[in-house]
Amino acid sequence: MTHGRSPETAATPADSKAGTKPASRPGKVVAAAFIGTALEWYDFFLFGTTAAIVFAPLFFPGSDPVVSTISAFLSFSAAFIARPIGAVVFGHIGDKFGRRGALVATVTLMGIASTLMGLLPTYASAGIAAPLMLTLLRAVQGIATGGEWGGATLMAIEYAPARRRSLYAALVQAGSPVGTLLSTGAITLVALLPRDDFMSWGWRLPFLASIVLVGVALWLRWNVEETPEFQEIRETKGTRKAPVLELLRQAPGRLAIGVCTYLVGNAGFFILTTFMIGYTTLVLGMDKSVILGAMTIGAVAQLVMTLVAGRLADRFGPARVGIVGYVVFVLLAFPIFWLMDTREPAMVVLGMVLTFGPCAITYAIIGALIEKLFPAEVKYTGMGLSANLSAVLAGFMPAVATLSLTLSDNASWGPAALLVIIGLISLGGAVATAKVPAADTPATRPR
Repeated sequence: MTHGRSPETAATPADSKAGTKPASRPGKVVAAAFIGTALEWYDFFLFGTTAAIVFAPLFFPGSDPVVSTISAFLSFSAAFIARPIGAVVFGHIGDKFGRRGALVATVTLMGIASTLMGLLPTYASAGIAAPLMLTLLRAVQGIATGGEWGGATLMAIEYAPARRRSLYAALVQAGSPVGTLLSTGAITLVALLPRDDFMSWGWRLPFLASIVLVGVALWLRWNVEETPEFQEIRETKGTRKAPVLELLRQAPGRLAIGVCTYLVGNAGFFILTTFMIGYTTLVLGMDKSVILGAMTIGAVAQLVMTLVAGRLADRFGPARVGIVGYVVFVLLAFPIFWLMDTREPAMVVLGMVLTFGPCAITYAIIGALIEKLFPAEVKYTGMGLSANLSAVLAGFMPAVATLSLTLSDNASWGPAALLVIIGLISLGGAVATAKVPAADTPATRPR
């Protein structure tokens, strides 16, 4: 590699310097990033999938089901409050010591937290200690997730051939729909048990399986070498003593743009998944198997669209593709809820396919879109904070959407309007990202 290479000409294994350990093959790196991300999102989504139908009655019981559900959603929010902490901690590790070590730590922490969730006593046997322990473990999940996305996406981009940066980033993002498929599939299977069995022990099985799944991801990541691009930064520019402080000094405005751009991928997504499960089962009175099955089909559509959007972004640019995705998201906000309100299973499936489609477009390109915002020495931290500061807002969205539904007398226009606002904010962020020059171009590189 040549010092000062722009982000558009990413490092490849052939670029590694003589005397350094040979770099891993790009395919191996992407596989490790993708599988680790998929299994980490499996753990993270399990909580959201079970929040309304399991955690609300078992850990937050009460006479009013709406209050119980909001309490469960607030516990769900604990992870999102903790995610910026993970972004700072693991961003520091990733920018100062290397991407691989940070990603090994995130997947280990997630596996431990999720497995312990499957062993927790409920409110009936442990009282107030049960929801407190659940919320604490959810916060640990958030810390792990806060360090995951930026590092996994950045590792894939830094190994990617120059003309496949968006596709490689999208391949990592494909871990999200796979995680959704795994989590909803697991809960759908155990939900086939008699209700009493499901509520007493069946729901625990998908959480306990985490320890095995995370072991696979840990082995894959341990056998991946550090990226040549990070090695060059360490050998030429040198790493920064405090990456987060350097980021806030150099690029606070770019960080704000990154947060806005990522908002749909966090806030919009969790309204359309976690909140939607509670809305369809508790408000519309539908059986949980209908929405879980629809989400499973929607996740397949998301997986396909993620890969298609990644290819399109390499051809037309991530900014153009992303802007189209955000516009489509805004236009579909109300129709998606109208389809849910029909209570017809076929229409619910169509609604979930439309839900995951535009989310996939914006989610697929977000890594390639915002990585140009940040200087190379603080890129892990910048990408992680962009994703996870927006996640703080996202964590409260299921509860806010439930409140908006109550204020609108259970009419779906309340949460649909909330989606429109979120979509417009992210659209503005994408437009701003398209206009600013890359942080590491000669004209903008910090002196």
